[in-house]
Amino acid sequence: MFDILTDSFKSAINKIRFNDDEKALKNALETLKKSLLKADVHHKVVKDLLLSVELDTKKTGVGQRQFLKAIKENLTKILTANGNQGFVFAPKSPTVVLMTGLQGSGKTTTTVKLALYLKTRKKKVLVAACDLQRLAAVEQLKQLCSQNEIDLYADDSEKNPLKIAKDALKKAQDELYDVLLVDTAGRLAIDEELMGELSRIKDVLKPFEQFYVADSMGGQDAVRSALSFHEKIGISGVILSKYDGDGKGGIALGIASQVGVPLRFIGVGEKVHDLESFIPERIVNRLMGEGDIATLVEKTSAVIDDKEAKHLTRKMQKGEFNFNDFLAQMESVKKLGNMKSLIGMIPGLSSMAGQLKDMDLENSVEMKRIKAMINSMTQKERLSPSLLNNARKRRIALGAGMSQMEVNRFFKQFENASKLAKRFSGKGGMANLQSMLQGQNQRFPR
Repeated sequence: MFDILTDSFKSAINKIRFNDDEKALKNALETLKKSLLKADVHHKVVKDLLLSVELDTKKTGVGQRQFLKAIKENLTKILTANGNQGFVFAPKSPTVVLMTGLQGSGKTTTTVKLALYLKTRKKKVLVAACDLQRLAAVEQLKQLCSQNEIDLYADDSEKNPLKIAKDALKKAQDELYDVLLVDTAGRLAIDEELMGELSRIKDVLKPFEQFYVADSMGGQDAVRSALSFHEKIGISGVILSKYDGDGKGGIALGIASQVGVPLRFIGVGEKVHDLESFIPERIVNRLMGEGDIATLVEKTSAVIDDKEAKHLTRKMQKGEFNFNDFLAQMESVKKLGNMKSLIGMIPGLSSMAGQLKDMDLENSVEMKRIKAMINSMTQKERLSPSLLNNARKRRIALGAGMSQMEVNRFFKQFENASKLAKRFSGKGGMANLQSMLQGQNQRFPR
C-alpha cells in the first residue's frame, strides 16, 4: 500500500551517511523530490516538505539520523489537519454521519465498510439508503448489508431522499442506535443539483460529521473534488477508497495539506473488512518501514474475543489445539482484512509485505485444500487429531480429492504448528518469539 513512498524515503535516506556534508544532503533531497513527484504528490507539498526537512536537518548537523528525524516530523505535520482522527462519537446518540462523494468513488461500499468497522467494535449501526440517483445503489446496499448482518433503512416506494433521511433518523433515535450512516447520491461530476440535495439533507439531519469518499486512483483530481465539496457543503474528513490499487500513493500526502481536513480512514482492499483508521503518527511509521503495532493490536482486539483468546491459550498450553480451533482462527483472521497490510504493520517485516502482493487467505488454493481436508473429517477426528491413523488419512484424502502424501504433509505441518503455539503460549513465550525473529533478521538482513 505504501510501497512506492516507502522505497522513495529509504532511497533518499541511504544517500546520507551517519555523518555527512551539505552536498550529500542536497543529493538526498533531489532524490526525494523526484520520487515524490513521481508518486503524484502535489508540487507545492513537495516543495514545502523539502524546505522544512533541509532546514531541520541542518539545525543539528547533517547525518542520516537527523535526516530521518526531520522527514518523520515534517511528514507528520503534513498529514495532520485540524479536526478529529479516526471515528469520533457525538455527545448524544445517534452519531449521524453524512457519506458524500462522486459516482464511482466507492462511496456505497465504503459506507458498509465503515458500518462493519463500527459493528466489530460493538456499536449498533444503521445505514440509510438515500442514494436514489444511481439505479443499483439501493440494491447494492441491501446485498452488502444483508451479507454482513448490518441494519439498513430503505424505502423502495419513496422517491424523496429527504423523507428517507428523516425516517431513518427517527428509527435511529427510537431504537437507540449508536450511529446512523447516510449514503447520499453522487454524480459523475459536481453540479448544483447534487450540492443542493446534499445541503437539504444536511439541514434536515444536522450531521455530526460529513465524510467525503475520495477515489485514490483519481490522484490530484480527487484532491480537487474534495476541495469543491468542502467549499460548497463543508466536510469534516476524507476517506480514501481503493488505496490498495493506487501504485503511487501520493494523494495521502496531499489531502490534509491541500484540502485542510483530516484523512480519517483508508480502504486497503476489496473486502468489507479492509478499512483502517488514519492516524498520522502511525502512518508515518509505516511509511518509514517501521510498522504500526498500535493499529495491529486494535484490529485484532476488535475481532478476537478476549475470553476466547484466553481459552485458546490454555488449550495451546495443554497441547489440546484441534482442527475446530484451527477453522475458528481462520475465520477470525479473515476479519482482520488485507494480509499485505497486516504484515506491513509488523516492525521488521514490512519489507516482506510487497512480496505478498494481494494475498487472499480465504480464496487461496492452499486454504481451500485445508478446508476440504477438515470438512472430510468426522467430529471426533477434528477434536482429537491423535486419532488420525493411515486408514483415516486415506479416507480423508479421498473425500478432499487429494493424495495421501498431501494430507500427510498438512498433518505434519499442523502438528509442528501446534508444538510451536504451545511453546510461545507458555511463560517466556514472547521472549522466545523475539529471539526467533532476531535470528531470522540476522540470517536475512534487510
